[in-house]
Amino acid sequence: MALFIIERNFAESLNASPADLKAITEINSQMGVRWLQSFLSADKRRTYCLYEAKSGDAIKEAARRAGLPADVIIELAGELSSEGFKSWASAGDSAVA
Repeated sequence: MALFIIERNFAESLNASPADLKAITEINSQMGVRWLQSFLSADKRRTYCLYEAKSGDAIKEAARRAGLPADVIIELAGELSSEGFKSWASAGDSAVA
């Protein structure tokens, strides 16, 4: 499974109920898509979501079925964190600062 970041833009502030989240989880499961984590912008009109999926098309279809926007879908190549970057750089790979 590949990792993806999805940017969603909402016309109004996001106010999802537990029932909404359950329905989204069920749709995602049907599509073979797994929601890992989301970040909500301060104005509550954008989310940045981390997903596992077989393809961006699967995420797009799950979003369509759930009635959610999926404005930008980006497949990720890996993760860089302060710990990960240190171990990556010390392993002799070229680093970008």
